[in-house]
Amino acid sequence: QLQLVESGGGLVQPGGSLRLSCAASGFTLDYYDIGWFRQAPGKEREGVSCISSSDGSTYYADSVKGRFTISRDNAKMTVSLQMNSLEREGTAVYYCAAGWCGAAGGAWGYRMDYWGKGTLVTVSS
Repeated sequence: QLQLVESGGGLVQPGGSLRLSCAASGFTLDYYDIGWFRQAPGKEREGVSCISSSDGSTYYADSVKGRFTISRDNAKMTVSLQMNSLEREGTAVYYCAAGWCGAAGGAWGYRMDYWGKGTLVTVSS
């Protein structure tokens, strides 16, 4: 009964902020790296951010660096994504996932084993 449930999506104006949360159950969260991913209509899924379980290292897509912040609270079994200065390009379904992520050739890679169903973020005026 491994489960990840996202929440916090909704409608936000360009330049606004939104905080997404991912609640985990059925497994020990601190065994896994946790990432946020998004998929916009007609686009491939992309990695937005990830946080490691081992050393707390964080990774971000170039497009969101300086605007998004990922954090985790293993005791509460939650991972959050604070999104500031949102742009229209941020409109997508955002997914939380558990598995592995890490540095890979100057960027970062991932392999996720468990996925949530997603939460929709719409950035529009």
